[in-house]
Amino acid sequence: MAEVIIYRTQYCPYCDMAKRLFREMEVPFEEIDITHDPEARAELIQRTGGKRTVPQIFINGTSVGGFTDVQALRRSGELDTMLATQ
Repeated sequence: MAEVIIYRTQYCPYCDMAKRLFREMEVPFEEIDITHDPEARAELIQRTGGKRTVPQIFINGTSVGGFTDVQALRRSGELDTMLATQ
């Protein structure tokens, strides 16, 4: 199974929807809460090339964007392909 990482903040409905999507798909994921963690926030900004919005989702180390991006990938079938690779 692919490695999924979700950078999130505490009060973010799109973060909650992203987590729900992966749970419904029975895909394990790691959450990194950047709400009160400046080091994690800096890591996110560095990994995304400057993006500061959440959620930011990574699959196998590749940034795939936020919830709406992942939702579009799921509709197109690309998300299943990405999750099948390690």
